[in-house]
Amino acid sequence: MAYPPPLPAAGLPASDPAALLAAVLKANAHTEHPRLRQILDGLIRHLHAFALELDLTPAELDLGLDFLVRIGQASGPKKHEGILLADILGLATLVQLRGARHALAAGGTEPALVGPFWRANQPLRRHGECISSDDTPGPRLTVTGQVRSLDGTPIAGAWVETWQASPKGLYENQDPEQRHMNLRGRFETDREGRFSFVSVRPAGYPVPVDGPCGELLAAQGRHSMRPAHLHFLVVAPGHKVLATQFFDAEDPHALDDVVFGAVGSLLRRFEPDGAGGFTLDVELRLEPGETHIPHCPLP
Repeated sequence: MAYPPPLPAAGLPASDPAALLAAVLKANAHTEHPRLRQILDGLIRHLHAFALELDLTPAELDLGLDFLVRIGQASGPKKHEGILLADILGLATLVQLRGARHALAAGGTEPALVGPFWRANQPLRRHGECISSDDTPGPRLTVTGQVRSLDGTPIAGAWVETWQASPKGLYENQDPEQRHMNLRGRFETDREGRFSFVSVRPAGYPVPVDGPCGELLAAQGRHSMRPAHLHFLVVAPGHKVLATQFFDAEDPHALDDVVFGAVGSLLRRFEPDGAGGFTLDVELRLEPGETHIPHCPLP
């Protein structure tokens, strides 16, 4: 029985990674948005190089894709596992510092992660008000601060949001024993750019380890601890939004934060006030530019 002649060779040459990469990049060339096209081009190139460098197997690819699916499934109203993944890999800190490089060169405040526990609609509070409920344990902490532009000009009318974990190491949305919006607040700076509030000294805490990120930390043989800190998010017209944290320099994990966020000048000593409490004074210097408020991970 005679067989018909084979069809002419078509498609990609077998086992030619360079031709495959070229074809995928060519397909991406139709992406209309220039920045999205640039980002996807870079992602495609690096993913292909990653797979070639490690000789990635199909089983390993399936395992990685399943991990990413479980990252999404583990996210919810109490935590954002995707943000946590970017944090524990150091990616979020890298992007923050890279984006602020010009401000840092001009004396701006170092940024730090927004993190997965910032909530929308945190309560507006008066200057000097206590953000902790009466039943929150822990030594008193008095925080004073001033918001300035890079040239030192005080910024009046800036919004300063703050949030922190309790001395038990839990944010209020994680802890049914805490009152709604405990240890959270939003303040408007006065004519001199100042704000103040009273709280309790925060404690270090572990990041959530009940999901895929916890499995990853265990596989790496890493601890899950963050040093004690207070979060700040500062919004002022005509300035870039500043997200930062100030860390307790005396915390045992001050120098090995699991999310690599405790950098440079953000390590501070909480000063004793002579009455059993502590004080912290902060200056927040903002870079001029467009005001883009980050996505809030929690309602």
